[in-house]
Amino acid sequence: MKCGCGKTVLLLATYGMEVVECGGALAKNARQGGRSVAAVLLCRPQSQPQVKEAADVLGVETRFLDFEYGAVNFDVESKKKLVKVIREVKPDIVITQDPEHSYHDLDPDRRPAMILYLESIALASRDFAASEMPDLPPHRVHTIYYMTPEVPNCVVDVTDVWELKEAAMSRLKSQMAFSAQVLEELFGRSGIEKLVGKEVSEFSNPEELGRALHKEMDRAFHLNAGACCHSRFVFAEPYRRQDPFHLETLIC
Repeated sequence: MKCGCGKTVLLLATYGMEVVECGGALAKNARQGGRSVAAVLLCRPQSQPQVKEAADVLGVETRFLDFEYGAVNFDVESKKKLVKVIREVKPDIVITQDPEHSYHDLDPDRRPAMILYLESIALASRDFAASEMPDLPPHRVHTIYYMTPEVPNCVVDVTDVWELKEAAMSRLKSQMAFSAQVLEELFGRSGIEKLVGKEVSEFSNPEELGRALHKEMDRAFHLNAGACCHSRFVFAEPYRRQDPFHLETLIC
């Protein structure tokens, strides 16, 4: 299926790397003349330039909301911040994390963030905080897609923008170094050497090792959603659309 088709697409991201994880759909929408925007809840100041660089590669506008790690909540003030973004951007489509996956994902803040996103999407269409945002009328989001779901119901062909996704991921240098540390703790040195097909000593720094690890894992993930599941696509991003698809006619 085609995603975006020249629409305004807003990614409500918890972490900066999600801009790249959804980068195929966002980049294709931008290429089709649409507007792709990412609002990132949690991103350390030192990482923000890298996330912006990655987003620029994909043609995505970025907004950093500067929430505090471990303190994300769905209180009134937090909802106002998100509602303001939604009313300013006026998205046709919102992409955000999958509610089912978020509950057992042990990245911090994912659970309250999920409630915050959905409550804010709902409130953005009502008269919530109208007196505080007199120039921003209510905006209804008609279509929501959940990223990297456990049970997708659609995939987006990202084969033609695969090099953009790879280039964007390479910009996330601090994330690459962090991934190298976490994966070595998880798999051990021998495990990650099997994954990248080289000895750890052959890499000059953790960032380089992390990038090699991500190349292997990202390729496997997108092939699994594409060529490896009898898809007509080589590389694909999986999504779950909330609510039924509304089709004028059947699509191939």
